[in-house]
Amino acid sequence: MIRNIVFDIGNVLTDFRWRDFLREKGFDEETIGRIARASVENPVWQEYDRGELSSEELMEEFIKMDPGLEKELHAAYDDIHGIVTPRDYAIPWVRELKEKGYGVYYLSNYSAKAYVECADSLAFIPYTDGGILSFQERVVKPEPEIYELLLNRYGLNAGDCVFLDDTAVNVEAAKRLGFCGIVFENQAQARAELAALGVQ
Repeated sequence: MIRNIVFDIGNVLTDFRWRDFLREKGFDEETIGRIARASVENPVWQEYDRGELSSEELMEEFIKMDPGLEKELHAAYDDIHGIVTPRDYAIPWVRELKEKGYGVYYLSNYSAKAYVECADSLAFIPYTDGGILSFQERVVKPEPEIYELLLNRYGLNAGDCVFLDDTAVNVEAAKRLGFCGIVFENQAQARAELAALGVQ
């Protein structure tokens, strides 16, 4: 029986809208592709979410990937207000689940810079029962330790939890530990799959 709903944040309860963010900064599509390869598609991005790198160290790694793009990379990422934005349904959905008696938690790869500069997107957090942000704990999905940390910190049983994430590998990692899992596509699809698990 599902007693707890565990949400990823980016592209589930918020929009991680990096491509539109870069367009709004005036970059053309070719430059956006180069910026992406140096940054969001670079494995070092996850290490930043882990909290292992400072913003300055991260930028150094981006520039190493594409030295000719140094100016553009700084223009893109020195200020990231607006790269993560709230979804209108986040707070009402969390409150609805809470009112029905479910525990609601979050489990996300998230950077310290986004936590500060995109704080408005996390307005749902006070309505939850708690959660894990990777940069605070130095561990990231899909590593099993981050899921185990959530379970241990809040005294949860994996079999009583369903985890929703837009990335299949993260859902599969949770399922290996005994969670139910839903690969999130949109709210309507997620609600339907939750209902199939008995979550109304």
